[in-house]
Amino acid sequence: MSLEKILTLTNINDITDMVSTYLKKPVVIENDQFLLLAYSSYYIEHFDQANQQTIFTKHWPIPILEKFMDEGIVEQLKTVEHPFRVKQIEEIGLNQRVVVSAVHKGQVFGFIWVQETEVMPDSDLEFLHEVSHHIGKLLYQKKQINMKKDEEKNEFYQKVIDEVYQTENQIKWEAANMSLLIPETFLVNVFTIAQSDAEHFDELTDTVSLFANALNHFSHVFTNQLKIIVLIGSNGKGKDLLSDSATDLTNTVLSQFNGQKAFSGIGNEYSSILQLRKSYLEALEVINAAKFIGKPEQLPFQYSKLGIFRYLEMISNHHGKTNYINMDLQILQKKDQESQTKLLQTMEIYLLNNCRIKPTAEQLYIHTNTLKYRMNQIADLTSIDFDDFHSRIQLYVDLQLLKQKK
Repeated sequence: MSLEKILTLTNINDITDMVSTYLKKPVVIENDQFLLLAYSSYYIEHFDQANQQTIFTKHWPIPILEKFMDEGIVEQLKTVEHPFRVKQIEEIGLNQRVVVSAVHKGQVFGFIWVQETEVMPDSDLEFLHEVSHHIGKLLYQKKQINMKKDEEKNEFYQKVIDEVYQTENQIKWEAANMSLLIPETFLVNVFTIAQSDAEHFDELTDTVSLFANALNHFSHVFTNQLKIIVLIGSNGKGKDLLSDSATDLTNTVLSQFNGQKAFSGIGNEYSSILQLRKSYLEALEVINAAKFIGKPEQLPFQYSKLGIFRYLEMISNHHGKTNYINMDLQILQKKDQESQTKLLQTMEIYLLNNCRIKPTAEQLYIHTNTLKYRMNQIADLTSIDFDDFHSRIQLYVDLQLLKQKK
């Protein structure tokens, strides 16, 4: 009788309460982005730490999501049709539970989590499976409505980036007509992939969306060609470090793409929505610098910290026109190749540590005497003067361009 009654309901909260009452266990329902839709308040005292965090923040926190991805749970949710158990994971405060994906027309639209305060019999698992189809249909219908709203938001923000609107008042008027709340402060975080591979781009888009929704800040994700644009904002007073959230998002997303080269850039934070394009272009500049170097992990992701990397491509073009060659670096490169030494690497770390012996040796995991010996080798082979500030700058730039050519 309970199942028949549930299948006539259309309110997710009502369904959650009825499922919880039938199973006599805490129940949580989320959408396909792990955003909280409903939970059973009757058994709230039984919720574990992970569930409590979800209810407080309205989504799975990033550390839990990362753990789910590492353990293969997210992949199971996409592929396993029937309810399955997720074992206890103490480090994230997760007690054992049963989960089933809410599927409709072959697509996952959400998840139903049941905390196993007692082991569920097969009959309850079958009940949960039947309920999941109904919830999948309801979430599909809800998503169809939300998709139109999201398309309108995407179009609005793309117009702001393309400078279709001339004034801030125009933008705010349009946002008000759409009942769209513009954050008081914001920045743009852009992601892309090295090759135009549709499958990997879709995978990157899903990952970015998943973790962007887990941020404790306002976020909106949309795509334009092969760029994933994340608007991160805040309406709070005081100093909200949006760049920290964007950096966390970037590190988390890129860590999931170790085998596939992905790039990310973070623009500066602004308080006028007219500056959205500026933050977007700054993020792209970071990505272009990373693509030029070829190793995105060597660059800071934030535009504000890009430093000399901002100009490397222009300097490289100038060097090409003037046939400039740093003879000292050529000598050291030849020595490294012939004698299997690491003089170029040693010099780069030495420069990065402001020519200080102890931190350089620590970073290279060598004794200070070994470092001094290498520096003496460099002095004997070249005319480099590490006491000259301008020479140090030139050396560092030329080193980066030498690595880029390799």
